[in-house]
Amino acid sequence: MASIERSKKNTDSNDPSIGIALRDLRETQDISARQLSDDSGISAAMISRIESGQVSPSIATMSALSEALDVPLASLFRDVMAERTDFTHVKQGEGVVSTRMMGDHIHHYVNLAAHRRRDLNFEAHMVTVKKQNCPSPTYVGHGVVLLYVISGSAVFHYGKQTIELNTGDSLSVDAELTHGVGEVISDEIVFLSVQAETRR
Repeated sequence: MASIERSKKNTDSNDPSIGIALRDLRETQDISARQLSDDSGISAAMISRIESGQVSPSIATMSALSEALDVPLASLFRDVMAERTDFTHVKQGEGVVSTRMMGDHIHHYVNLAAHRRRDLNFEAHMVTVKKQNCPSPTYVGHGVVLLYVISGSAVFHYGKQTIELNTGDSLSVDAELTHGVGEVISDEIVFLSVQAETRR
């Protein structure tokens, strides 16, 4: 009988997705396995075995871990069961044009994508800035910003650096440093702006 039980245990499938999700959640919050163990009451050895896919945790164990991580229990099943997901398809020439006014400065943009996930914020905009006689706004944020120039040219400020951007150029920067389009050299510049940051 013991050999039968042993055989049954060896053939049980331990879906590694829960372990992968647990590790991602823990590392996203910059929490060590030992700290998670202290907060959840689950041993660090057990956490390691779950993350490596060696064992399938009980509901009670997952509840304790999700509570310690301050996330919904369903977050541990994100790769196992279908959760709500979104996609955005904007056809050429379509999309809602928005206008941003900051003091005397004005520019237009089309929102191409916006995803607000538990772990990530992601935005993509098509921005048009015309040459104008007023100070341009600067930004400070989190994550990474990628710019791709579709047409035109301008001077981009990044901290103390000035970078000339022309059609076809791309630029990626850490958003933590002051950045923004400065002088527009051509009549206008049109660029794709993509930003991704971890939710805090």
